[in-house]
Amino acid sequence: MQGKPAKRISTLLLCTLLISGCGAERIQPETETSAPVRDCIVASEPSAEHDDSEAVEITPTPTAEPMPEITLVMVGDVLLHTPLAKSGETADGGYDFTALFANVKKEIEEADVALVNQEVIIGGSELGISGYPAFNAPYELGDALADTGFDVILHATNHALDKGKRGLLNCLAFWEENYPEKAVLGIHDSEEDSEAIYIYEQDGIRIAVLNYTYGTNGIPLPEGMPYGVDMLEEQRVIRDLQSAEEIADFTVVCPHWGTEYTLSQTKSQERWAKLFAENGADLIIGTHPHVIEPVEWVENTLVYYSLGNFANWTSGTGEGVANRMVGGMARVTIGRDENGAVGIVDWGVEPLVCHLEQGFGGVTVYPLEEYTAELAEKNEIVKQDGNFTLDYCLELVATVFGEAVRNTGK
Repeated sequence: MQGKPAKRISTLLLCTLLISGCGAERIQPETETSAPVRDCIVASEPSAEHDDSEAVEITPTPTAEPMPEITLVMVGDVLLHTPLAKSGETADGGYDFTALFANVKKEIEEADVALVNQEVIIGGSELGISGYPAFNAPYELGDALADTGFDVILHATNHALDKGKRGLLNCLAFWEENYPEKAVLGIHDSEEDSEAIYIYEQDGIRIAVLNYTYGTNGIPLPEGMPYGVDMLEEQRVIRDLQSAEEIADFTVVCPHWGTEYTLSQTKSQERWAKLFAENGADLIIGTHPHVIEPVEWVENTLVYYSLGNFANWTSGTGEGVANRMVGGMARVTIGRDENGAVGIVDWGVEPLVCHLEQGFGGVTVYPLEEYTAELAEKNEIVKQDGNFTLDYCLELVATVFGEAVRNTGK
């Protein structure tokens, strides 16, 4: 990879993805030393020539310590369309979105670091819960994200300013007051915060994460807050990548980019991916198109062009709407080799499908391998696009993700 050849593990291991069971706990760096070796004294058997026992000193061969690894997962767009919001309404007038994440919670919790693209602003009920085109989610959605085990919440999206300055500030205050341990990226309430680069550190490996959006649906940044949302501005991006190079071993860029409902990357995405790669990005995980797009290597940088929707209940009808129900979970293992270089050890994508039924808790996301033909027949999206079936989802995944699915180790 240009710009940081010493950080890339040179051989891609297309093998089973190993997911560590240590959860999302942040672990302080430790000094890397060999395991202590203790001398072992063994008494020899008496022989005819020697009546006295003799002590023989045997030094066992040291067992090499496993090299440190970090497991990273990320899911795509969480879109709170009106019927999806209604699926979380409780009898007392509040919300509970536990069902939304129930079938993937274990995988999220077991990852060392888990990211989610929170497509819509979490401005709270006081601003009015709303769906397309100007979204706003209740705070309870944030509670569900935190409970599920997400560590990094990505808010740089085209809907970040749907509720203006108040929505932005409400969202930031919610996270700071209730879950200060969570990393909230892409939106800011101060210039100082906008200039800081988030670093996740574990076992002496430092991972930088950057988040940008192509725009905010034509809504200008709030007056006096030019730093409010991180935008895909070339000079800003290059500066951030260069800073990340100085303080981190590995850099992840999460751009909100591309063209909606397009199953392949655009020329613009390819241009940005090349720019990211040339300036130090090791991993790129994109969002926004609301459908899945290919996974490929650009130079020495792994690129997930789009993970599609994680959860949505679009009002759209007709051919192609079924595509919006299929998403992906990026699964990447980052490790340090015997020479000290940090890079990608394993990678893959796990296909997901969003299941829709009426009533409380009726919207939930399944790993595609656990989805059934019977469930597909019950999915309300069939009424909006009759092409939706289990076979349709499987074929879509095979066509777009292809070999990347085989690397999930599942």
